Amino acid sequence: MPDAELLRSTLRDEWHLFPSELTALDDVLLSYGWEVTAAGGRYVVRLSDPESRLPVEAGLAAADHLRGHDVPAGEPVRTLSGGLTVQTDAGTFAVLRRVPGRRLDGGDPVDQQWWGDRLGAVHRVLQGFHHPGLRPWQPLDPAAGHLDAEPWLRDAVTEASAAATRLTVTDRLTYGVLHGDPAPGGFVVDPGTGRAGVFDCGASGVGPLAYDVAAAVVYAGGLPRSGELIDGYLAAGPVGADELHAVLPVLLRLRWAVQADRAVRRGWPEGLRRARAALESPAG
Repeated sequence: MPDAELLRSTLRDEWHLFPSELTALDDVLLSYGWEVTAAGGRYVVRLSDPESRLPVEAGLAAADHLRGHDVPAGEPVRTLSGGLTVQTDAGTFAVLRRVPGRRLDGGDPVDQQWWGDRLGAVHRVLQGFHHPGLRPWQPLDPAAGHLDAEPWLRDAVTEASAAATRLTVTDRLTYGVLHGDPAPGGFVVDPGTGRAGVFDCGASGVGPLAYDVAAAVVYAGGLPRSGELIDGYLAAGPVGADELHAVLPVLLRLRWAVQADRAVRRGWPEGLRRARAALESPAG
């Protein structure tokens, strides 16, 4: 994670925002995030990998699309030069106006219902959404050099990736625009209005929508702790129950493999330990 001075100077120089308060958001897989208060306004700042600029801009456009279809979402804030993002040595910065409300608690059953419902709404509204920055669904490269960091890692990633490829070839899956990183803290509910929304759409791509559900289940602590989340999604999303329950075991293992891959690249030993334990468990 970059230091606060880089964050402050980037916001000052590129957006003319002078933060009075910075609060790091909970760790997620694909980006770093902060809540920022500046001149009485509240914002969410995301920092993604340098190579993610176009997918991040696709996600910002997707957030605008959601807002135009009655799904509360963060409004992208353009830079002083009119751009949507800023590229730095640390990665790609983006700023959105914060959606009103409190962040969801992934362990709370009622919040899980909101979480699943809003993820389902995102998937439904983004059907038919197009943007040149949307990338194909390729979450892993089993040949990547950094997978030599641990003796077990390459085989685990290769196995999970191959199983997911077989699934996409042999099964008829529901495809669409992915949120990418649907952690509970990226969704909010406003107690005053009862409306729930989403901060942003991450580094967006196109793939099987059940992969987003698998990612959310991992954040919730696994299938035994995700009943309300899945029920909420099935009531609102375009993926049917038969498809979802059939493919979740394979896509959960893939998500854990993605987490292992990211943990090695970030130097995150605890994340790598958790991913290995999940991948070596029969249930994944």
